Amino acid sequence: MSQALAFANAWNLATTLMVCVVVFRAGAGAYAVMESTEYDGDPAAILVEFDPFE
Repeated sequence: MSQALAFANAWNLATTLMVCVVVFRAGAGAYAVMESTEYDGDPAAILVEFDPFE
């Protein structure tokens, strides 16, 4: 997914589900979104974390 789409999906998931989510690099030019507590990959791959409580 593109970076713009990943950021939009992450913000939507964070505010809808009220959970912290991260946007991270998932490969060559690809981005992915998942719940922060479930992410166990390389911390350097994380671009941004959306926290709906801030």
